[in-house]
Amino acid sequence: MKDQPREGALPLWREEISIYSADERYVSRRQLAKFLVLTSLGMFVGNVWILVKSWLARRPAYPVRPVGTLATLAELPVGGVKLFRYPGPHDPCILVRHGEDAWAAYSQKCTHLSCAVYYAHESGRLECPCHEGLFSVKDGRVLAGPPQRPLPRIILERRGDELVATGVKLSEEA
Repeated sequence: MKDQPREGALPLWREEISIYSADERYVSRRQLAKFLVLTSLGMFVGNVWILVKSWLARRPAYPVRPVGTLATLAELPVGGVKLFRYPGPHDPCILVRHGEDAWAAYSQKCTHLSCAVYYAHESGRLECPCHEGLFSVKDGRVLAGPPQRPLPRIILERRGDELVATGVKLSEEA
């Protein structure tokens, strides 16, 4: 007869659940301090975990994949553009030939909110249509708009008549 309530005793649900709204809203200082300490401890442990995980990973933000030919100079006229993916299949990039012996490639994701940038031949710059961000086609630096960082540059190498990607250079500017 262990599970049956004693005679005259309140049922368990009546003891645990207050029927008075003032009692429901009341939070003691001890309960608040306990909540704050446990929440702070949880955030601290989470941040330590992220720090340890980043120390152990120690890999580049853009892993370098095997070099591949992006374009030949014959197929890319001056003012021409070619879209490609580098270093991974989900990393869109843009290659622009802006002079006879001048070309540049950048990540196509705007550094503001990752909208796709495009080459505006008339103005000779890379433009982001979402928030009117403007980037230099020669070095990827921000010319105007909300972006704070330049575009990540794809390092190109000329091998004969071909342009190949050899890596990604992230800017040190903030």
